[in-house]
Amino acid sequence: MTSLWDYVAREGTSLKGALHGADGSVALTELETGSCLGLERESFRGRSVLLALREQMSTALALIELDGIARRLVLCTPDLSAERLAEVSRSAQTDTTLTDGSVDLSDAHGPIHRLEPRPVPAPIERREATASEWILLTSGTTGAPKLVAHSLASLAGFLPRQPPEPGSVWSTFYDIRRYGGLQIYLRAMLSGCPLVLSSPAEATEDFLARAGAHGVTHISGTPSHWRRALMSGAAGRLNPKYVRLSGEVADQVVLDQLRATFPGARVGHAFASTEAGVAFEVDDGLAGFPAEYLNGGARGVDMKVEDGTLRIRSQRIAGGYLGAASPGLSSEDGYIDTGDLVELQGGRYFFRGRKGGVINVGGQKVYPEEIESVLNADPRVRMSLVRARRNPITGAVVVADVVLHDHEATARTEGASEDIKRELLQACRRALPAHKVPAMLRLVPTLELTAAGKLVRPNA
Repeated sequence: MTSLWDYVAREGTSLKGALHGADGSVALTELETGSCLGLERESFRGRSVLLALREQMSTALALIELDGIARRLVLCTPDLSAERLAEVSRSAQTDTTLTDGSVDLSDAHGPIHRLEPRPVPAPIERREATASEWILLTSGTTGAPKLVAHSLASLAGFLPRQPPEPGSVWSTFYDIRRYGGLQIYLRAMLSGCPLVLSSPAEATEDFLARAGAHGVTHISGTPSHWRRALMSGAAGRLNPKYVRLSGEVADQVVLDQLRATFPGARVGHAFASTEAGVAFEVDDGLAGFPAEYLNGGARGVDMKVEDGTLRIRSQRIAGGYLGAASPGLSSEDGYIDTGDLVELQGGRYFFRGRKGGVINVGGQKVYPEEIESVLNADPRVRMSLVRARRNPITGAVVVADVVLHDHEATARTEGASEDIKRELLQACRRALPAHKVPAMLRLVPTLELTAAGKLVRPNA
């Protein structure tokens, strides 16, 4: 059984990597003669461990130390309330908790162990690894998150094992406890690259400055992460070779903006979900994905479109949800319904949005992302959010919140805001049917993102 440590310390890339957090760095060589768990390390063998750690650095080190030792690793995100944390602990049947002392564990199950912030010298005995189950939480914005069971093999199945080009440094806006961030963490660990970790308390400008100082060459995030980075004015601190988007619809506007900002970089986007794993990557600079991907062109993944949604089958999908009352993960033929709506146009499939996010205007379907793409195409717009507002006649109407590149300057100029709103609505009328044109448009200074880096899309 191959553990994460076996990959990190394998011959040819042995412990060349490093983890760089907002509060310091840890070279992986420190794990050869030390541990963040000290003499308690073996006490975790065969246990179901709740990882209740605030900092990503702590989680990154704990995963290397515990994979192959613990029976189950439950990756909790720091935004969980004490009540939710207790629910997760019960559902995952955890019998011990690992913490850094910054999380409320008043309802924790079993003994609580404290993780040291960096490895301390300790006798390390590497015994034969056992298969650890990795439990990830879905990133839904309402209700309790689902607990998705993976293995290291299913999580890392899409990732390359070969050493990277010399000088490669990875980073991500994502938290590594979420699927998108975990993919980047594992990519760095499996290939022996340094990894620059973000911090929720860190301003975008500060994170970009730190990533640039460490010479980041490969970096990922959601389209909303990237729009916020471009809006910060600090994106120029980076000089990447590869820029990747995932987690939301990557429209042509944001792809073109990133290509213009980083002319020397390859700009790509990927489709993945916590349950279905990574389905494909698109590196041709265009939104959507080629239709031939449905015919086995996406590296061992079977895909089909049924009832308008993308469905995926592969060996990298999760093992299932935890909990006796949890729904089934896949259909009888092994496909997972991603819930993402796609439409074929000119030999290419384009994402239209989430099935649950469609707005019904008088019986006609409206995809918020389609309208946002029209608004975002205006060079004065940095990002937008389209949502529903209840209406007694049509059931709902469309409204839009728009963030401009220079919100403050526009607000100071008399009449500028009204002129821009009028012109944006005119652009929508030219490009869209009448029922898709926003009934109201507001200019706002910022838009809220979820902890996973996606736009918060409130229900009507």
